[in-house]
Amino acid sequence: MNLRQLGSRLAALQGRILMTLCVAAALPSAQAEPRPVKAVEVAKNAWFVQGEAALGSTANRNFISNAGFVVTDDGVVAIDALGSPALATELLAEIRRVTPQPLRYVILTHYHADHIYGLQVLKAAGATILAHESGKAYLNSDTARQRLQSSRRDIAPWIDADTRVVPADRWLDQEDLTLRVGTTDIQVRHVGLAHTPEDLVVYVPDSGVLFAGDLVFRGRIPFVGEADSRHWIESLGRLIEIRPKVLIPGHGPASTEPVADLELTREYLKYLRTTMAEAARNLEPFDDAYAKADWSRFEHLPLFKAANRMNAYNTYLLM
Repeated sequence: MNLRQLGSRLAALQGRILMTLCVAAALPSAQAEPRPVKAVEVAKNAWFVQGEAALGSTANRNFISNAGFVVTDDGVVAIDALGSPALATELLAEIRRVTPQPLRYVILTHYHADHIYGLQVLKAAGATILAHESGKAYLNSDTARQRLQSSRRDIAPWIDADTRVVPADRWLDQEDLTLRVGTTDIQVRHVGLAHTPEDLVVYVPDSGVLFAGDLVFRGRIPFVGEADSRHWIESLGRLIEIRPKVLIPGHGPASTEPVADLELTREYLKYLRTTMAEAARNLEPFDDAYAKADWSRFEHLPLFKAANRMNAYNTYLLM
């Protein structure tokens, strides 16, 4: 095993340890009122629900990510499935509140737990699940199995023995796909390797709405994990070229200034790579490099303390 392979394995292990510790440390009071799943219209026929800027816990039901849906004249297309079956049931109720049209498709932006544990509910409602074929590796990995086991323990009863990871009905192998539902075109673009290898974004030209998945964490620090940050930066550049009117991030509120938010995420990733590359090049110890970096532009963002140091450490190993 070479040093790069060892570094990658260490990064993966450190990331899993961090997330486990953070979930345990971040559990709010069980008496707190959970955030409701409430659909908000962001453009004509385009809706989204917004999760909390927090780590998954029993108190928040793992409602920490966003999901959205597009209403067409021949059915509904959902984007992501939220972080527990109960949340997906509420999302389905919101769709039915908005329209009597049936749920036709769920487009999965990526296979991270907070976006997928509601899939079984939406599939049972008749939806066809679409995801990029690069997600198969995670789906069949020990990481996915261990994450589900820890979620059953840490986020019970919302994640339990009946919760399962659901594969796509249709695995996409192309870079771009236009899904025509009724008279509405929905563009599905593969932008991984980025946050994950299987990252998809969904763009609706009629309304100018871009569902960006976890390529954008708005109002909080991104979770970089084992991401390929170089390709992530390149992918953000391609999304900026689209010039969407509205951006729905994977986490945080909708944006009517999409370019500014895309650029902020890009600048954060660039800063991680610049500072950690210099440290790696100079064989500087990580703790020294981290301490002297100027994080002032980002340290006010939620979850900075929980995620930034590990983001920097993983980037240090990558570089």
